[in-house]
Amino acid sequence: MLAVTYRLVSANNDVDHVVVGVDFGTLSGRAVLVRVRDGAVLGTAVHPYRHAVMETSLTAGPAAAAGSPLPLPPDWALQVPGDYVDVLRTAVPAALEQARAAHGTDAGDVIGIATDFTACTMVPTTAEGTPLNELDAFADRPHAYVKLWKHHAAQPHADRINELAHARGESWISRYGGLISSEWEFAKGLQLLEEDPEVYAATRHWVEAADWVVWQLCGDYVRNACTAGYKGILQDGRYPTADFLTALNPDFADFVTAKVEHPVGQLGEAAGRLTAQAAAWTGLPEGIAVAVGNVDAHVTAPAAGAVEPGQLVAIMGTSTCHVMNSDVLREVPGMCGVVDGGIVPGLWGYEAGQSGVGDIFGWFVEHGVPPTYHEQARERGLSVHELLTELSAGQQVGEHGLVALDWHSGNRSVLVDHQLSGLVVGQTLATRAPDTYRALLEATAFGTRVIIEAFVEAGVPVTEFIVAGGLLKNPLLMQIYADVTRLPISTIATDQGPALGSAIHAAVAAGAYPDVRAAAGAMGKVDRAVHLPDEDRAAAYDELFAEYRALHDHFGRGERAMHRLRALRRRAHERAHEPAGASR
Repeated sequence: MLAVTYRLVSANNDVDHVVVGVDFGTLSGRAVLVRVRDGAVLGTAVHPYRHAVMETSLTAGPAAAAGSPLPLPPDWALQVPGDYVDVLRTAVPAALEQARAAHGTDAGDVIGIATDFTACTMVPTTAEGTPLNELDAFADRPHAYVKLWKHHAAQPHADRINELAHARGESWISRYGGLISSEWEFAKGLQLLEEDPEVYAATRHWVEAADWVVWQLCGDYVRNACTAGYKGILQDGRYPTADFLTALNPDFADFVTAKVEHPVGQLGEAAGRLTAQAAAWTGLPEGIAVAVGNVDAHVTAPAAGAVEPGQLVAIMGTSTCHVMNSDVLREVPGMCGVVDGGIVPGLWGYEAGQSGVGDIFGWFVEHGVPPTYHEQARERGLSVHELLTELSAGQQVGEHGLVALDWHSGNRSVLVDHQLSGLVVGQTLATRAPDTYRALLEATAFGTRVIIEAFVEAGVPVTEFIVAGGLLKNPLLMQIYADVTRLPISTIATDQGPALGSAIHAAVAAGAYPDVRAAAGAMGKVDRAVHLPDEDRAAAYDELFAEYRALHDHFGRGERAMHRLRALRRRAHERAHEPAGASR
């Protein structure tokens, strides 16, 4: 544990102290300035990543600059770490300027800054923290770039880790519901070793992006307890042994000691002080507290007032992450992990999730909706999402005759298998776009119900369901979730959930509150029981859920057609990109 002590900053004095929270999402970074005494957001700004997500080709590096971007294999998702620094240089000063103009806030009022990140997002760096893609030797090597959370190309490596862990009876595997994800540190690290040993050898630190950004702010590399536990297989103070790693690959034996292991900071602690360089980037005072890094989902729980056992928070955006505190330790099948102090110090933090939610709705709107709906939406001044929601809202449960599986980005929980894919059953020539759209909404609700039932059956009660993230703005979707889960839906009362959560941690790191619970009580925002379940619809959804569960178990636990199709896709891609004249 890293112990750093700073002077206490009172939340009740003549100065209206302010903190900064920066939320690094999938496509952009958002900065907010938040008043310490009550959590009021005084300024906000967003900066999109210049390179976005590189999924089909490497749009950075010399080859791309020359007009010949390198193609990427299926299931890759890369980013450029310099884009994250641009957020600090752009969004933080802009948010500060907005707060100054609207509220007279001065940079000198800021006492701390904290950040959160999508996870597991990995940066290979030198000993000094320089990302390897910034070295000339590796600028055109895909493995030298950031592997974003939704980089799923390490699934075969995750499969090997899981098989070996069960064969050897490793105790830590049960803390992750019995399965390690392809998204996590060890699977991605093993892929790096076996596909580009030279980049692997040059990697001195295998760094979560959450910690790399903090490193840039304070000059100190501190691993955060959240990602170390959930994504880095740190349990009871220990990582997987060198003996285990050797059995995976002899060259992987020192992965922990040479590239992963580092001092761990607890959530709400200060990792260090803002450096002069970072102060120049952000316009903030040099020397203010920089909080230990965190994950976007986990940091949102305090922002939603969810710091007690049983309060399940679903952060619903492109994907959904489900996080919950509990005072009991249980083995929950298919969970992303349970970590001591992983959300709030002093409680067991559980994580589950769905790899695709908003991404699925967006994919369907972009690729599966006829032009007539797009034209109608434009004429009415609506988004296509709003139009399809309106057109499907009046349907009776089951009226469309469809049931879908929400695996277009694989399954994170409870199957932990990113080789699975999406499915819609029941389509006829009478099926229309609003029907399929509603079926996809329902599928994600069914996926959440599977997760809730797994918790309850394992002896981890769910007493409240709270939704955060952009998708809570869709009232039909929220009502479907209430009906499917038979739980009242509370909603976070801010558009800045993760960033506000980071700001709460910044206030604690700066000494304005004694702990995260106290800060959440003053700064968190939630509206209780906004959407209530309807018993008639809930009963109808029970029937539809039974069909979903049958398909879920058939394709997820038995029939391997989806895996075979993925394998065919990979082989076809390899043939398409073979060098001319290569033998097959």
